[in-house]
Amino acid sequence: MTSAAQQTERIRPRRVHETPGLEDWRVVGEGACAYFRTETFAAGAAFVGELAGLADEGVAGDGGPDVDLRPGGVLVRLITVTGDYYGLTERHLELARRISALARARGLAADPSGVRTVQVTLDALALPEVLPFWRALLGYENRAGSDEDLIDPLRRGAPFYFQRMDAPRSGRNRIHVDVWVPYDEAEARIAAALAAGGRIVNGADAPSNWVLADPEGNEACVGVAGPPEA
Repeated sequence: MTSAAQQTERIRPRRVHETPGLEDWRVVGEGACAYFRTETFAAGAAFVGELAGLADEGVAGDGGPDVDLRPGGVLVRLITVTGDYYGLTERHLELARRISALARARGLAADPSGVRTVQVTLDALALPEVLPFWRALLGYENRAGSDEDLIDPLRRGAPFYFQRMDAPRSGRNRIHVDVWVPYDEAEARIAAALAAGGRIVNGADAPSNWVLADPEGNEACVGVAGPPEA
């Protein structure tokens, strides 16, 4: 049995992807996620009711999983958000197994293609001056352990990341979108973007990150969190 201290041990994304029994789950920019398809809204609601039961049993810990219920499926996200940490812990491994078991018992299949995170990135010369404006405008909060990230306290809106620039630059946009996708979905997502008129600007950090641009040069990044070893 895992001790309480072990359950709060911080883990890296790769740990989720390399743990047997967690094949339903993918780590993207905002925690470990699984998307379970449902045929009806009622079926999804019943599944969510069982997830609430995990919290009632004390299994879920710190508030339980984030759940997005839609007519076609249920997205479940596991992440610890505290005053000093924003990420995954050891306890999420067992919780993910329990959630997958509940889904299987209801005949719900996981679909990794339904998992993604979108983040807005702004380049700025003076972060201490720029970031407070966006924090006030959005009603966001600083992410624990970072003075460069803002997150929605309700965990619904896209996070904002502020990238430091050393000097002004021209010829490139200073705001771009980061799209975090499952490690096994990145190739197909990039191929679709290229087929739709995009191009790869920089692939030096592949297979963890690619910089793409649309036909007018507006940039976006495709990121992958902790893929398992080949």
